[in-house]
Amino acid sequence: MTQRRGPLAGLTVVELAGIGPAPYAAMLLAELGADVVRIDRPPAHGNPQVGLAGLDRSRPSVAVDLKTDEGVEVVRRLADAADVFIEGLRPGVTERLGLGPEVLLPRNPRLVYGRMTGWGQDGPLARRAGHDITYAAISGALHVSGPADQPMPPANLVADFGGGSLFLVMGVLAALHARERTGAGQVVDAAMVDGAASLTSMLHGMLAAGQWVDARRANVIDGGRPYYDTYACADGGHMAVGCLEPQFYEEFVRLLEVELEGGQDDREHWEQHRAAIAARFLTRSRAEWTAIFTDTDACVAPVLALSEVADHPHHRARDTFVDLGDGHRMPRVAPRFSATPPGEPTPGRAPGADTTAYLLEKGFDPEQVRDLLTAGVLHQA
Repeated sequence: MTQRRGPLAGLTVVELAGIGPAPYAAMLLAELGADVVRIDRPPAHGNPQVGLAGLDRSRPSVAVDLKTDEGVEVVRRLADAADVFIEGLRPGVTERLGLGPEVLLPRNPRLVYGRMTGWGQDGPLARRAGHDITYAAISGALHVSGPADQPMPPANLVADFGGGSLFLVMGVLAALHARERTGAGQVVDAAMVDGAASLTSMLHGMLAAGQWVDARRANVIDGGRPYYDTYACADGGHMAVGCLEPQFYEEFVRLLEVELEGGQDDREHWEQHRAAIAARFLTRSRAEWTAIFTDTDACVAPVLALSEVADHPHHRARDTFVDLGDGHRMPRVAPRFSATPPGEPTPGRAPGADTTAYLLEKGFDPEQVRDLLTAGVLHQA
């Protein structure tokens, strides 16, 4: 296997393949330098890559039949030598497989066992199905998203990846730090609904201080003010305006060349401001407005489509996107590190592509691996 580079080099992670937030968390750990192995199901047991959507990159795949005692023991052995174990299955599934924390932690007391679920491991909803929109709904995050008359889901970025993956990674790293003091691992229960609620902390603080109205498009950063909103251009593109501070607002008005009655926070004139700004943006294309506002402090930027983002000069200058060899450019891992930069991300691997090589590297007996492949416990793509 490739020698890992990055701040997490030397860390060993075992990931039970899943969909969405858990694979993204594992991908982040891998691209930050950890030795992560994804445990996939053999293809004959269904397509374990459904829903991965490019989140399977930068780590090898070992395909194991977890319905067999021998297959479960293979994963246990890998977890015995690991620092971290990650699973994103519904509560109780790994316990039924014989891979729950009550089994793995006694075998490896230093193991950090990361669990990614929507509702958490306990509570009235713990065993119910859900998706980003439902977790965001009861966390309050969905309520603040969208136009005044209807909440709108912000893709699956708030609960799945923001409240889920990122909090799982933070929890795992925090548990590893605690292990340096205590010598013991622990279970990290990362619930997307908890993380999404945590992301609304500032809004709760503003609400308590009387600085937030509990309605959409009624506040300073939710489109309620004309100087923090998006506007259509003549060609159908959009520009994002976010000039909160007075000096930035003044530059915005000057460059837009629009007449606005009253001051920036003169509420009685906001509707006139919004109408005048909207009409002015409709006089030129997105490209023309971009040229006007580039290299200014007006806090105005074009709203780019996903297919356009990688070509933006700022992303090109920072080398934010990378071509994995299939012609599609994908974002690199963030953040940046001055002393321990990560290596290049690598394309996703087919389920079981690395079964033999990885297990042999980890000290499994070659004859045992061959026998398990013959018996169908393991699969080599």
